[in-house]
Amino acid sequence: MNGHLYLNGNLTLRNEFEINAKKLARLLQNQGIGSNDTVAILMRNDVQYLAVIQACRYLGCYFVPLNWHSVTTEIEHIVQDSKAKILITHKDLIHQLDPQKLPDLLFATIATPTQVAESYLLDLDIQSQTADMAIDIGLSLQTTEPIDSQPKPFRGMFAYTSGSTGRPKGIKRKADDNDADKYTVYQGLAKSLMQLTKNDRFYVAAPIYHSAPNTLSICALAASDVDLYLATKFDPEEFLATIDKNQITHIYIVPTMMIRLLKLPHSIREKYDISSLKYAISTGSACPADIKLAMIDWFGAIFYESYGASEIGFMTLISSAEAKNKPGSVGKIVPGGAIKILDETKQELGPLHSGLIYVNLPIFGEFEYTNFDGENSAYTYENYISVGDIGFLDHEGYLFINDRQKDMIISGGANIFPLEIESVLIQMDDIIDCAIFGKPDPEYGEMVVAAVQCKPATTITLEQIHNYLDGKLARFKYPRKLAIHKKLPREDSGKIFKHKLRAT
Repeated sequence: MNGHLYLNGNLTLRNEFEINAKKLARLLQNQGIGSNDTVAILMRNDVQYLAVIQACRYLGCYFVPLNWHSVTTEIEHIVQDSKAKILITHKDLIHQLDPQKLPDLLFATIATPTQVAESYLLDLDIQSQTADMAIDIGLSLQTTEPIDSQPKPFRGMFAYTSGSTGRPKGIKRKADDNDADKYTVYQGLAKSLMQLTKNDRFYVAAPIYHSAPNTLSICALAASDVDLYLATKFDPEEFLATIDKNQITHIYIVPTMMIRLLKLPHSIREKYDISSLKYAISTGSACPADIKLAMIDWFGAIFYESYGASEIGFMTLISSAEAKNKPGSVGKIVPGGAIKILDETKQELGPLHSGLIYVNLPIFGEFEYTNFDGENSAYTYENYISVGDIGFLDHEGYLFINDRQKDMIISGGANIFPLEIESVLIQMDDIIDCAIFGKPDPEYGEMVVAAVQCKPATTITLEQIHNYLDGKLARFKYPRKLAIHKKLPREDSGKIFKHKLRAT
């Protein structure tokens, strides 16, 4: 079997990978995990991460990818909301979890790879009572036989996104064993979206707890005859060196990575041969036109950009040639889908008129939200769904996005939701009122900005805010800029005018 896997260049043969995944499936099955159950994964980039996903395929269960930067309360919320039966984690990450707060959850650890430890300068000798109580997967697999059944219909990712309460809400695909196996969707995307062919080499240096790199990695696995290279983290020079050394043909790359690559000295950029590249795909935050053009000039016309959402999937695609003719566009709807632009009364708008973007793309199947107490009908129309983004279509059907959700901040490719930060920050003693919003940032796309109103005769600093948020939110959600106001601009209903704050 072809399609080997690599972690920082360390080879895992595909046959070994499959046997390991089947053993994991048997181990999970022995722990009572079965069809339509949920497995939570708290790991950095690792071949074993993908083996857990493959094991879930054999059992017909869902997997929930957890952001390992998250603090304990954030992890606990998602684990509880998803009703996960087991949490599988790198051993060095388990110390932050308390089994007493999650009494119905099984814990299992996977040894943190040496490559991960070296990348993050980890001390793997730290002891943890939680780790001592958990199932040691490496040890258990030594006496576990591979599962002997065929894979069940693939349930796929149980992703989490913004909630109206400030807490993330789950996106759970509806389970129907009579439907076609969704794994065939990934096999199809490997060819139609990623243009993968036999003996290609796909390289991912972005964290696979994010939806896009996770989905694309599964596509590469589903192709079966494609080598998959994982990096433990992104380093711009190492990224180029890996492409050169391994003759990489396909890459996943986001604007933040592009910016860091473009900032390398010319002597470094010219040091590596990247001529093996045939295809690069970007999704998540919209790519600035000038950055994309600079990358095309350097790497060649290999770049494709997709507009995607966890609820719907990869909705559009635009090539480098099209991007030059349509700067700022995210492309046309992919085959099998349709886009409508609707106003607030759900009347369809014509070309060049901005409104909410509604998409009908049934390829990944129907879903339902968990932890959602809002009114979802505002974002549905017939068989179309909106995730709250605003944009327009031109006369040729190319989509342009004005705003990526009104309030959501996309920083370094990660979605950051202001309400979640606001709900924590407002509890700080010296703050009367607060608002979180994003402002353009040349490297990360957007930065998190905090606007606050303090108690009379008091003031606060950004450092004090960071100290307060320590342990309550992941650090990538911390404000990078602070603006102190006498009074925040709110209307009588309590709605805040964030566009006024952005303009100041």
